[in-house]
Amino acid sequence: MAIDDHPLIVKSIAWTTEADTQAFAAALAAKLQAGTAERNLLIELHGDLGSGKTTFARHLLTSLGVTGRVKSPTYAVVEAYTVDVATAGALLALDIWHFDFYRFNNPDEWEEAGFRDIFASPGLKLVEWPEKAGDHLPAADLNIAVELLEGDVRAVTLTARSAAGAALLP
Repeated sequence: MAIDDHPLIVKSIAWTTEADTQAFAAALAAKLQAGTAERNLLIELHGDLGSGKTTFARHLLTSLGVTGRVKSPTYAVVEAYTVDVATAGALLALDIWHFDFYRFNNPDEWEEAGFRDIFASPGLKLVEWPEKAGDHLPAADLNIAVELLEGDVRAVTLTARSAAGAALLP
């Protein structure tokens, strides 16, 4: 179901090379920097192991201005970042959390970890393996489903579930 009474919008694209992934991440980062710094935005990343979710997240975080090594949150479950984003002539801090729930054995681990406050706060949340959190997550603004095809091509399905998610579509 869509949030904000916004109809679902689905688009399909392909990433034939890592450069395609990087270019999509850079374009998405530009849209995020153009006006969502004060929002609470959730992007879910779906796909099998090795499909490219973490690679995409690294390119997105780097494009948003994260410097240094961007670590996979597989073992830590969450990595937090803050970047400065120019909005309406001022610099605002954008908090970003990159989650990976792959190691969850039970959806209640989300609640036990105390993530409710993070998801209620402003900022960008990137979530790999959101299905492992069950129904604890709020509704996503944008779902990005990555499917690895033959020859390392990725079929990517983008599903906007809110007006904010639709604004991020190419």
